[in-house]
Amino acid sequence: MEYRRLGRSGVMVSPLCLGAMNFGGSTNEEDSFAIMQKAFDAGINFFDTANVYNKGESENITGRFLKEHKLRERIVLATKVFSRVGDLPNEGGGTRYHIIKACEDSLRRLQTDHIDLYQLHRPPLTHPQEETLRAFDDLIHAGKVHYIGCSTHPAWMVMEALSISERYGLNRYISEQPPYNLLDRRIENELVPLCQKYDLAIIPWSPLAMGILAGRYPETDNYPEDSRAHRWDNNMVKARITQRGIDIGRAVSEMAQERGLTASQLSLLWIKDQPGITSPIIGPRTLAHLEDALVILDKKFDDADRPLFDELVHPGTAVADFHNSNDWMKARIFS
Repeated sequence: MEYRRLGRSGVMVSPLCLGAMNFGGSTNEEDSFAIMQKAFDAGINFFDTANVYNKGESENITGRFLKEHKLRERIVLATKVFSRVGDLPNEGGGTRYHIIKACEDSLRRLQTDHIDLYQLHRPPLTHPQEETLRAFDDLIHAGKVHYIGCSTHPAWMVMEALSISERYGLNRYISEQPPYNLLDRRIENELVPLCQKYDLAIIPWSPLAMGILAGRYPETDNYPEDSRAHRWDNNMVKARITQRGIDIGRAVSEMAQERGLTASQLSLLWIKDQPGITSPIIGPRTLAHLEDALVILDKKFDDADRPLFDELVHPGTAVADFHNSNDWMKARIFS
């Protein structure tokens, strides 16, 4: 397997990242352990979770697995902070008050003394970024965090954060974790070029467009019982399922069959080898989902197929809205 550099850090990570969002929710602990073991055995050394996933249970399960199997020092462990974890007014956000406490809580759940990559889950829109970056910098100096990154930030805020870090001599972000898949390519306009220029890793979430590119949704209002749209009574999630997206998923499926792959494998292979991409996050709910993804670890996307994907969704555009978990993305144009 060809490992990739995690931004300017020099840390080497697998070309797929194991996402733990389902652990402790739709995936029980026993199955979560089996998924993590299978991923590790296949060479995946990059695990990603968040303090908010299943009210902390994802971190608990991930921590127990790494400790019981003595794998903590062999995994690049990433988690996130920002989302609200309680009802009190300061139990969320990018403030120093919340970040310091949330880090301690994550360390306890993960049963470790350090987090390899600590990421701000969403941009801080209520206070200056300097406060967030200084809190992160202090955690690094205390040895509790090795590297920091951000997630779902607009390009201008990433650039501002880099500028603040340079101005005050603070540790800087080494990565950004945006939504990115064939159905929503808007990060190609500004964020991808920015990350390439300043050597930030790009760790895309929802590379299979919530399963749309895997053929999970036959219709915009017909959700399989085990699908995310059915399990989550969430209009934001359901709004991402568009007829255009479903049609493109069917087109990708036809292309995949011609190449001896599943639709999910071809979609994942495309994003894995897109310019600037470090490691897409796969979030298997079952062992079978993981096994399907592992097939592409050692494969390379054929450059001759790129124009075919560009014909389906023009570079830099979107046919489904995977930025609808935030308010800053104004260009919601779907063709």
